[in-house]
Amino acid sequence: MSTYRVAQVAAAGGPFEIVEREVPQPAPRHVRIAVEACGVCHSDAFFVSAALPGVTFPEVPGHEIAGRVDALGEGIEEWGWQAGDRVAVGWFGGSCGHCTPCRQGDFIVCENLKVPGWAYDGGFAEYVIAPVDALARIPDSLTAADAGPMACAGVTTYNGLRRSSARSGDLVAVLGIGGLGHLAVRYAVAMGFETVAIARGADKADLSKQLGAHHYIDSTAGTTVAEALQSLGGAKAVLATASNSAAITATVDGLAPRGELVVIGADPEPLGINPVQLLMSGRVVRGHPSGTAQDVQDTMEFSALHGIRPTIETLPLDRADEAYEKMLSGSARFRMVLTTG
Repeated sequence: MSTYRVAQVAAAGGPFEIVEREVPQPAPRHVRIAVEACGVCHSDAFFVSAALPGVTFPEVPGHEIAGRVDALGEGIEEWGWQAGDRVAVGWFGGSCGHCTPCRQGDFIVCENLKVPGWAYDGGFAEYVIAPVDALARIPDSLTAADAGPMACAGVTTYNGLRRSSARSGDLVAVLGIGGLGHLAVRYAVAMGFETVAIARGADKADLSKQLGAHHYIDSTAGTTVAEALQSLGGAKAVLATASNSAAITATVDGLAPRGELVVIGADPEPLGINPVQLLMSGRVVRGHPSGTAQDVQDTMEFSALHGIRPTIETLPLDRADEAYEKMLSGSARFRMVLTTG
């Protein structure tokens, strides 16, 4: 009997433990992936703590997966995948294909979205079984450790910017310079936006400039964020990566007429926005989900073309508990990644 290791949580909020399981066989229209790296995302906490419905235990999280196709199930010949192909799987871990959004071709808002670590065991493991429609091809120039975070943090920020109303030359602000924001700043610069980084404290100014930002706003300084943005002409778009509703709300009055607030940072607290702030200037507030497998592939190809890589810290799979705690505490710069090699 062949076995493999997973890092699992036995009960809600419990510690990670390494256990061995029998290596599974891929079902029809699925592949088995030999995991080489998996990013540790803040969203994993929703599953580990059972904050979302339908989470079952033992729980194996991880939706920033990078590895190689190890075995193929039946019925995927037309997809063109072969054993050995380098693939990534992100928050989009497959769609149902039959709900109304899927029938409309909007797969990322599938009503039955198959998120790894929620719909099936995630990437904190040496092997993962994933639906074939979840696979994105990794460019040769990206390592597995770099590709993993691109499947969630990367695609969410890249897609949020490219699907916004901003165009090259427009003023675009990124709120929060963390695991998502540090990538968002680099993407915004590469897309030709006049880029503003917004964070707490003067100590992030040098980092923001190193990432390529043209301007830095310290949200703790005397001038409000909205005033600072308006002094630059008003933002055509604000990409809110910070998981802080108060900080997100503070950017709204900094939007230009017809400006757009794109929210990707999750916070259960409500936004403090009143209709007048939106009506008079025609402003828009939009939630933005992650992206499909093709979007992940687009993100990785764009990143490879422009030399964009996430800032990561790697730990082996058997130190999953340590990596998870570093992610929760914010002590990692900027993405924790588990490796199996």
